[in-house]
Amino acid sequence: MYEEGFVEVTGGRVWYEIYNKDAEGTPVVILHGGPGSSTYSLKGLKALGKDRPVVMYDQLGCGKSDRPDDLSLWNIDRFVEELGQVREALKLDEVHILGHSWGTTLAAAYVLTKPSGVKSVIFSSPCLSAPLWEEDQKRNIAKLPADVQETIIRCEESGETDSEEFKAAIKEFNKQFVFRGEPDLEWLKAGAGMKNPVVYETMWGPSEFTVKGNLKTFDCTSQLGEIECRTLYTCGRFDEATPESTEYYARLTPGAEFHVFEKSAHMPYMEEPEEYLQVIGDFSKKVDRQV
Repeated sequence: MYEEGFVEVTGGRVWYEIYNKDAEGTPVVILHGGPGSSTYSLKGLKALGKDRPVVMYDQLGCGKSDRPDDLSLWNIDRFVEELGQVREALKLDEVHILGHSWGTTLAAAYVLTKPSGVKSVIFSSPCLSAPLWEEDQKRNIAKLPADVQETIIRCEESGETDSEEFKAAIKEFNKQFVFRGEPDLEWLKAGAGMKNPVVYETMWGPSEFTVKGNLKTFDCTSQLGEIECRTLYTCGRFDEATPESTEYYARLTPGAEFHVFEKSAHMPYMEEPEEYLQVIGDFSKKVDRQV
């Protein structure tokens, strides 16, 4: 059974959808990346619905959700509150939480409030420390051709991150560290309108590499030892969320599991979808059996 609709949250309404609502397994709630992106690229995860309900929602400000113009709404505490409001409205008493990219930042901040009923959290290509993310991107940029490196550094320093030159350099970065497959241009074009750059720039900044928004000081690494539910960390071998940092987070988290998708960058759910679904599905089923 499929269901979709809207939930009232602080600041407006968010759009949600549930695949296989009547399945017996514990529901998994998907937290998309961004900030200010949407569930658009994650639709393949509905295949997890063979074992459990799959709940996706577009966070306020993007996708099919309301887009208020109040900049004070774009902060992590409100997004944490929003997740709780979605769970309450949809009566999601027990859940697995799967966050991807910024979704892992949100998942960590939420789980660290010690909410009830969270059986597990899956950190997919995690960003749990903005300062560490910045350091990793400097190392990643250093692996690019010299002219691409020079363009990224120069445009960031001069504030020309809207220039065509910078956009071309970003494409080269993305080919290495975000998505290593052939992009479907029609698919990308259709999904572009689902994003809200205002949310992204308010919370993160004008580019992926230097955090200038209100997440600039976010770093929950010192609290990862407080996570009490079962935890899985995953990333791609060539991920901008580097295997080194992802494994570091896993070591700080009691009993955490860690998996690298060897042929992927930042989007293994699209680059190696079969293995991704297998790893996530097996982990979730194991937790359901043991809890």
